Amino acid sequence: MTAKYDKIGSDYNLTRKADTYLTKQLIYHLQPTKTGKYLDIGCGTGNYTNELQKKGFDFIGIDPSEVMLEKAKLRNSQVLWQIGSAENIGLPDSYVDGIIASLTIHHWTDLKTGFSELYKVLKPEGRIVIFTSIPKQMKGYWLNHYFPKMLLDSMVQMPTLENVKTAMNDARFEFLETHKYFIQPNLEDQFLYCGKTNPELYFDEQIRNGISSFSSLSNRSEVAKGLSQLKKDIDTGKVDEIIKSYENDFGDYLYIIGKKSTCKFA
Repeated sequence: MTAKYDKIGSDYNLTRKADTYLTKQLIYHLQPTKTGKYLDIGCGTGNYTNELQKKGFDFIGIDPSEVMLEKAKLRNSQVLWQIGSAENIGLPDSYVDGIIASLTIHHWTDLKTGFSELYKVLKPEGRIVIFTSIPKQMKGYWLNHYFPKMLLDSMVQMPTLENVKTAMNDARFEFLETHKYFIQPNLEDQFLYCGKTNPELYFDEQIRNGISSFSSLSNRSEVAKGLSQLKKDIDTGKVDEIIKSYENDFGDYLYIIGKKSTCKFA
């Protein structure tokens, strides 16, 4: 995972911006205060860490990629940026008041260890907010029609909701709730399903280079073939029929919210 993001880190910020709506949703679910200290685990180049810090919340950004963190440090020297991972955080016990993990949980090497370590550094009653996609949701992406192997390889990486809840429970987190997220037309963060309503985004090489599925997991010949077919289907209008056939109410991504309860395990 470190090598993967070291490789794409140089151009990552060209297309991966902190989305205004997603930032508001992270704040809504995390419920941070201006006096607390918070952790962004798997922060990457710190897009959301930086945005939340600018709004007056004290954040620590941890990521295993030195390349990503070097980019982050250039943007905001007020944040504590630190090499680490969910399984090896490097912070004292009961140190932070809340944790966010945005589009990173599928890169953890061990869910149970990751949640156990996050539980340790979180203060009692602190919240954890995970933004991710689950295999059930990804099966509903129309990208499957054009890039079936790439999507299958991506889905294999993604933990199911059941596995996440089990790992959270094993680590003694209290699972609170989930909230579905559907791609918005004005999405500012160009992650995997950013082109849900605008397929032409995938013809932009910079956008593809900022998406790990395209840049690291994909088969080049499949991508070339899929893009060629997508172009033809856009020209003929067939793409609208294909996109419509994948419509569902699963949500495109998911917020998973939990907390370190002092009551449940008393």
